[in-house]
Amino acid sequence: MPTHRRKLDLSKTLFLLPNIITLSSVFCGFDSIRISAASQSDDDYYRASLLLVFALFFDTLDGRVARLTKTQSAFGLQIDSLADVISFGVAPAILVFRWSLWQRPFFGLIASYIFAAAGAVRLARFNVLSMGDKGAPTKPSKYIIGLPVPGAAGILISLVLANHAMGEKLRLYGPKYAWAMIVLTLFLSFLMVSTIKFRSFKDVRLSLRTFALVALAVGSSAIVSLQTRPAFVLVWLLSCYVLIGLVESVLALSKRSRRHEPRRSLPPAS
Repeated sequence: MPTHRRKLDLSKTLFLLPNIITLSSVFCGFDSIRISAASQSDDDYYRASLLLVFALFFDTLDGRVARLTKTQSAFGLQIDSLADVISFGVAPAILVFRWSLWQRPFFGLIASYIFAAAGAVRLARFNVLSMGDKGAPTKPSKYIIGLPVPGAAGILISLVLANHAMGEKLRLYGPKYAWAMIVLTLFLSFLMVSTIKFRSFKDVRLSLRTFALVALAVGSSAIVSLQTRPAFVLVWLLSCYVLIGLVESVLALSKRSRRHEPRRSLPPAS
């Protein structure tokens, strides 16, 4: 009897591709946690932070591949957020605790836990706001509510990388910087769960304003690289991203308050 061969469903194969990339990010986060937990030297923290940089790369790539292959789905949205909880919530929290915050055991533990918890809350809210009526992901908007978890994690990761690049000249993990790192970790946690709007950069169009912003970013990064080390460029760019979100929120709040301010009545004519 003739046998019928099953045809390869290309759409199902393409559906696996972005999810495999997402799981690669999970592996980087998992291995970073393993290294951070057993770290004995600054080189170990450097390796752990590099793995999270690769996780950031995979996190950026999976969404682009999903949009390119038109395989966005509710499952992809959920697994991407779960991956971010591990790679950009738990992993950076353990990394920064083992790297610096352990010198203030109680407050350092609380700060690192709050960072991981805030990341989970931020991603849960993102999933709710990103799902349509039927559970399918909606089209990304110009702004996102709260600092993205990868962005918050990127600031902590970039500090570890910059510290390693400076060698003995800069010891951000030293006791005198422990309280500053705790405050920074708590501040980033607050930004993640806040209602401050940050640009998503998913609808960027070529314009004079966009060109000026790119030129400013490239020029300032070159200055920072020449004055310090190239490793500080990532710290600078992520800090600028946070600063832009804060400035735009303050300007929007000021504009809204002026709009709702009651007009003063003119004094009666004598």
